[in-house]
Amino acid sequence: MDGASPDVTAFILAGGKSTRMGADKAFVALDGRTLLARVLELARSVTPEVRIVGDPAKFAAFAPVVEDVFRGCGPLGGIHAALRSSATELNLMLAVDVPFVAPALLQFLVVRARECDAIVTVPRAGGRWQPLCAVYRREFADAAEVALRQRRYKIDALFETVPVRSIGEEELASSGFSASMFRNLNTRDEVDAARGESRGGNSF
Repeated sequence: MDGASPDVTAFILAGGKSTRMGADKAFVALDGRTLLARVLELARSVTPEVRIVGDPAKFAAFAPVVEDVFRGCGPLGGIHAALRSSATELNLMLAVDVPFVAPALLQFLVVRARECDAIVTVPRAGGRWQPLCAVYRREFADAAEVALRQRRYKIDALFETVPVRSIGEEELASSGFSASMFRNLNTRDEVDAARGESRGGNSF
């Protein structure tokens, strides 16, 4: 657990249902390991404090579980629940389906978050924010709760209302990170392609 940060809590957002996978995405296997097992290892490379946001009946055997306060509201509901439950100021959010992210990237994000007062430290790659691989301060829960009560569920829209530390592709590249790390797996075809890449020698 080199580089581990005990003042950071990592939350794995595993509450979503994937109709395109035909199965619970967290338990889809990639090269003999589930996506959940992969992201748990990834999160634990950054901090010993790792939680899963989702259904306790599914996930309690793997790590402590946090349940949504606002149910059925997508990832924003998961982020809100995570931050409300957290005892640390800095909180790393990770989707369960990002097997290409490197531990060094997460450590880089935590360092950048510590260096500023921004409420969110978030990469921007491929022309999009990457809110499910980002560091949030607990204060973001307040903005999230207002939006959730108003039935506004888009995370990106809230970045216009709070101080954000944006990390663009140029900064990522200069630090040795590829924007392709943020690619997620949404379909069986994408999982099959990832298996092919693994056999080709690419490291996840």
